[in-house]
Amino acid sequence: MTLASLIFALIAALLHVYIFTMESITWTKPATWKRFSLISQEDAETTKSLAYNQGFYNLFLAIGALVGIVVVWAGAPQVGWTLVFSSCGSMLLAALVLAASGRKYLRAATAQGITPLIAVVLGILALL
Repeated sequence: MTLASLIFALIAALLHVYIFTMESITWTKPATWKRFSLISQEDAETTKSLAYNQGFYNLFLAIGALVGIVVVWAGAPQVGWTLVFSSCGSMLLAALVLAASGRKYLRAATAQGITPLIAVVLGILALL
């Protein structure tokens, strides 16, 4: 269970690094802003600073999960699991907030939330 949990935490972290890339690096490229349902380049420029900040939030969650994974394997499971659960739990809660924002966000919320949910559930089972 431990390995499976950490693999799902890794997938969740990599997805959040990808989201960081879109929000903080490629936000004003048409392929990116269209993916986020923006209507125009002007809208992308207007929301650029908000997306930039949100992207770093996602990056920091990813880093927390990645460090947690490494620390679990390095032999400090209490610290490592704390980081994994905190980071993946925050990812999961953010996905729930996104889902609550409207039906059009359900697909994105599911994509963002399913891997951290599985990581947390399997991690709890591994520790029981």
